[in-house]
Amino acid sequence: MLRRPHYITLGLVVLLTLLVLNLPDQTTARLKLGIGSIFLPLFGLANTAQQSAEQAAARLLPRSVLIEQNRRLTRENEQLRLQAIQAAEIDRENARLRQGVGWQRQQPWKLKLANVVLRDPANWWRTVHIDLGTRDGLTNDLPVLTPEGLVGRVSSVSLTRAQVVLLGDPNCKVAARVVNSTRDLGVIESSGPLDIDLVEMSYLPRHATAKPGDAVVTSGEGGIFPKGIPIGTIVDVQSVEYGLAKAARVKLAVNLNALEQVWVMFPSNP
Repeated sequence: MLRRPHYITLGLVVLLTLLVLNLPDQTTARLKLGIGSIFLPLFGLANTAQQSAEQAAARLLPRSVLIEQNRRLTRENEQLRLQAIQAAEIDRENARLRQGVGWQRQQPWKLKLANVVLRDPANWWRTVHIDLGTRDGLTNDLPVLTPEGLVGRVSSVSLTRAQVVLLGDPNCKVAARVVNSTRDLGVIESSGPLDIDLVEMSYLPRHATAKPGDAVVTSGEGGIFPKGIPIGTIVDVQSVEYGLAKAARVKLAVNLNALEQVWVMFPSNP
């Protein structure tokens, strides 16, 4: 049951309602305007908050869409990195070709550029195969080199391919001389299987003055390699044959493990 204070409150509400209903129309309108001016800002604030929430929800993408966008951006980034690598490689290739062409113009020999297409799997650094053959005018025993120095010689030829035996192989001996005051002569022969950057220069005379740091070039003897082609640099010299001769280890001028392109040398008047 309602208590007395409740009855009083209910009576006041009823009395206030009756007074409002019996007020003149002008007074009622002013009263409504006053009440509206109090609550209108609150309604506007609520509407603004609702609109902001709806806009934020519209901007918030589903997780699956975000994952796909991330994957797409990752792929694009990888493609750009590969393109940058390819562009750098193209720049190096162009520089190498410019160097080779400029070097070729300075030489008295007739040269043809070849690509290394295969390495011997049984003895991978002693022989390579190039993409020139008999249709390109190749024959056996043509010298092969790079702008850095001698590589080896052509050992066998087919229509479209040729095998090149490299320096350090037992089948590629080269008559050589030391660039020094005594112009010491010797023969470039094979080296040990682990010394892939070194060859041995044998048959140096016992009075040879060759020393570490001296350059070694082809001597022109033997009928295959023209004289003056760089071979490498002497690393050390030792006496052999009970002091009757000397031998030297020579570091090759060309990195045979990194061959990509070589030049095949033809006689000036074939």
